[in-house]
Amino acid sequence: MPSIYQLKPAFQGLLRPLVIRLYHAGITANQVTLSAALISLLIGGVVALFAAQPWLFALIPLWMLLRMALNAIDGMLAREFGQQSRLGAYLNELCDIVADAALYLPFALLPGVWPGAVVLVTLFAMVSEYAGVMGPLAGASRRYDGPMGKSDRAFVFGVLAVGVASGALPSAWLNAFLVLIALLCAVTTLNRVRKGLQE
Repeated sequence: MPSIYQLKPAFQGLLRPLVIRLYHAGITANQVTLSAALISLLIGGVVALFAAQPWLFALIPLWMLLRMALNAIDGMLAREFGQQSRLGAYLNELCDIVADAALYLPFALLPGVWPGAVVLVTLFAMVSEYAGVMGPLAGASRRYDGPMGKSDRAFVFGVLAVGVASGALPSAWLNAFLVLIALLCAVTTLNRVRKGLQE
């Protein structure tokens, strides 16, 4: 199914000159991965702590965009400059899950938002990523199938955060969107399992 992830090659092409400069500056893939996770935790913590100030949710889409770039950069540093490692493989998957949770969970603190829906999205997102990681264990590749992969969730939560920050998104609509995202994460999990088995 279609996914924003399919745009990754073009995105990487735009980032390649920056990646080359980072490599020559001595920046490693693992440093980028850890930095993205730590900043995600910091931003998620600030937004959660001051959730009564909706305008702070504008930090989330800005960071989501930059984080997507960092996620591409760490992979390019690892693959194209011989920085792949077992530790990096662990960090890449674990840091993404931690960062996602840190950026999703503050939505549960908004007035009128059903916290269970936010927790459900966070849980289903983790399960869908685990289903992707399970691919190599079943003899297939790491699966990135949609319709609600990591890049898609980043885009959707960025849009929702803009709606919250601007006051244009009522809590009832936000609840409905959260339930829909959770369902799409479930479909993503099924797609990744099915595609992995087919492969």
